Amino acid sequence: MNHLVQAVESDNFQIMRVLFVSSEVFPLIKTGGLADVAGALPLALARLKTDVRLLMPGYPQALEAATRRKVVADLGNPLGAGPARLIEGRLADSKVPLLLIDCPSLYGRDGNPYLGPDGKDWPDNASRFGLLGHTAARLCAGESLIGWKPDILHGHDWQAGLAPAYLAAWGGTRPGTVFTIHNIAYQGLFDPSVLAPLELPITSFSMAGLEYYGQVSFLKAGCWYSDKITTVSPTYARQIQIPEQGCGMEGLLAGRAEDLVGILNGTDDAIWNPASDSYLAERYKPGDMIGKARNKAALQRELGLPMQPGRLLIAVISRLNDHKGMDVVIDSLPDLLMRQHCQFAGLGSGDAVIEAQFRALADRHSHHMALHLGYSEPLAHRIMAGADAFLMPSRMEPCGLTQMYALKYGAIPIVGATGGLVDTVADIDVQGETKAGRGFVLDDIGKASLLRAVKRANALFKDKVEWNRTAAANAGLDFSWKQSAQHYIDLYSNLLKRRSGA
Repeated sequence: MNHLVQAVESDNFQIMRVLFVSSEVFPLIKTGGLADVAGALPLALARLKTDVRLLMPGYPQALEAATRRKVVADLGNPLGAGPARLIEGRLADSKVPLLLIDCPSLYGRDGNPYLGPDGKDWPDNASRFGLLGHTAARLCAGESLIGWKPDILHGHDWQAGLAPAYLAAWGGTRPGTVFTIHNIAYQGLFDPSVLAPLELPITSFSMAGLEYYGQVSFLKAGCWYSDKITTVSPTYARQIQIPEQGCGMEGLLAGRAEDLVGILNGTDDAIWNPASDSYLAERYKPGDMIGKARNKAALQRELGLPMQPGRLLIAVISRLNDHKGMDVVIDSLPDLLMRQHCQFAGLGSGDAVIEAQFRALADRHSHHMALHLGYSEPLAHRIMAGADAFLMPSRMEPCGLTQMYALKYGAIPIVGATGGLVDTVADIDVQGETKAGRGFVLDDIGKASLLRAVKRANALFKDKVEWNRTAAANAGLDFSWKQSAQHYIDLYSNLLKRRSGA
């Protein structure tokens, strides 16, 4: 019996071996939600008795933070990039093995993993993340580099997209392949001249391969060559099959609709849980609205807002750009503060013009509005605990995590009707088929729609019994990674059954 069949038929999931490939992993290095997923999902898979190992570039921060490091393979001079080796380590307090590609010529740089000090892409990103895919494929094909070979190769976003392309080019036996799109707008586009140094055949540069409008697309490679494609919410899986949100990939994805699955991301209760959150003025059990009221008072004191428990305190924790609907928030704020008598707490950074507009509003309405430009993890937690409502009017949101944190912390969400926001927040007046109302969903992303939603929120806020009941019910929802991990295990198992003919 081959190892694919064994992995499927055994009740012991420890023999289902999964190689997880990501360009960033929390807490080693993070620029966005991908790092949160790559840090939490492997741990959840391991708890469900899956033998999972995590592969990422050996950035200086990652090499320094990993524990129990040891060299497990000499990679030689892969893709002519210079000497490289594979180092095994651990995330702190984790049993999941971490595999780091130590190639100083490509990864030995401080700062952002994708951008140089000038804010532009590193000019050799094709090589840097080509090596990530190349190493992942080597761990799956031929003789094992480390005495372990996966049943499933699971790559994440464009940076891991070449792994299944290498396996297809090399032929021979290979594992089942899964590729996850976290944000289809980022596609890893490069000039076709990168094919030769990446040691990929010129025949792969075609519509039935890597070619995307005359360029090489790492994202398309992952979507084209993988057995299964996942994305981070069911609604986003549907949306990326249409032109409005498919970013040019909609035809490919619609053609592979049977292999495309939306699995909602989870939240890490060890980090986001008001009952154990060390950043809060006072910890409280989810659903304890008295404890939440005390945190609201503490937040108002910290931010210099008037101690007015009867005013709806609305929070934004976000990148400040149009994509997140922040232009609409700016247009709406004077009405929210002066006519609807709300308070506002904002945290984030982004486009310079939008930052300046927020700053001007904060100066003009300092009695009702507090703003912190930049990011502070402790303050983010305290804002979530102190806010009555959480505003997230995104135009596109593949999954979103902060609305799930808001639900857990008793802040009722006000969200755009897109992606994972739709999958997690049913409108209080227009409820979903399977879930009670949890918040307020905008009709569209515009000032009038946002003001209507906040007006509805304000009306409910005046009914303290119903407001507290809704917030407490939301806090009891389970968005933990355990559920998401089980969906992935089912996906892996079904894929292995199909490939083995079982």
